[in-house]
Amino acid sequence: MKEHRIYDSGEEIAAEDELFNAVLKLRSSAECRAFFQDLCTPTELQAMKDRWAVAELLTGGFTYRQIRDKTGVSVTTVGRVARCLAEEPAGYAAILKRMGKL
Repeated sequence: MKEHRIYDSGEEIAAEDELFNAVLKLRSSAECRAFFQDLCTPTELQAMKDRWAVAELLTGGFTYRQIRDKTGVSVTTVGRVARCLAEEPAGYAAILKRMGKL
């Protein structure tokens, strides 16, 4: 893994807050696409898209293996997303509910 500057806990939270506040300023899918394409490598962006697709498929009642076959995502990743749906802070679940998908 690449070495990076180590933040103390206050700096880490402040850096996250800056990033999250920037995301909250985005006003359209096009702006989101441009921002995330700048922010992420293609592999990182694909991983996020894959996890989001898995979350949606899990709420649609698909099995882990069906999701793996449909997306190519490992069963381990499907399990991780399933845990995130079920446990706090449950960010996936909050957004899926807001979108009327859960």
